[in-house]
Amino acid sequence: MTWSRIPAAARYAILVVAVLVIWQAYVVIGHVKPLLVASPIDVGTAVAEDLRSGLLLRTTAATLQNLLLGVLIGAFAGFVLASFAVFSKVGHDLLTVLSAIFNPLPSIAILPLAMIWFGLKPESIIFVVALASIWPVAINTDMGFRTISNTTQLAARNLGLRGWRLVTGVLLPAALPSIITGMKASWAFGWRTVVAAELVFGVAGSAGGLGWYINDARYQLRTPNIFAGLVVISVLGILVESVFGIVERNTVVRWGMKRAG
Repeated sequence: MTWSRIPAAARYAILVVAVLVIWQAYVVIGHVKPLLVASPIDVGTAVAEDLRSGLLLRTTAATLQNLLLGVLIGAFAGFVLASFAVFSKVGHDLLTVLSAIFNPLPSIAILPLAMIWFGLKPESIIFVVALASIWPVAINTDMGFRTISNTTQLAARNLGLRGWRLVTGVLLPAALPSIITGMKASWAFGWRTVVAAELVFGVAGSAGGLGWYINDARYQLRTPNIFAGLVVISVLGILVESVFGIVERNTVVRWGMKRAG
């Protein structure tokens, strides 16, 4: 049986097992110090212990809560900006200026200001995550709106659709491939930002999510727990990517708007 004929899930599982075997062999054969690189077995033990104690569940829940709130706020603001940009030259210019200013700016750089404005509270993290999430959604949604043919828009206007009815009834469905791409990018930016913010915020606030968990393990020189936090972040990223894949297959791919990967 050729590699391409093996089911996708089985192919991925084989590759993951191969990586784990190579990782374990490197640690054992290379006599790597446990303080530098933890073995997969030690990492698995750390994950199991912290799951039983509830620590890993609590920190993961805290991270996901901050992340979801930040991304939802940022995505909503991005949709509003993109919609305003479609119907108004002022809105288009505003989106152009704001995205040129803030999109290249690492949102984590705003965290010190956010901590002054909101204090050592989760609102500081939610703010920087929202700021990181706005621009991928706004830029991709605006691009999706502008790729819709004039004929489609004129037909919708002739049917009496205006304003938000035009956006929700015509523009959003037609621009869905670009919107999903923007949401995926927004999630990725937000995910990286929330962990980075928690690494800083956790030190200052002595509490937090997975970023705090990793930083706390570093202070205590518990290398397996550092890797455990990284593994959880990676697994969650894979799960979210799978969710986006399901959404795409059941919408834009199914409707013929995008070819299956």
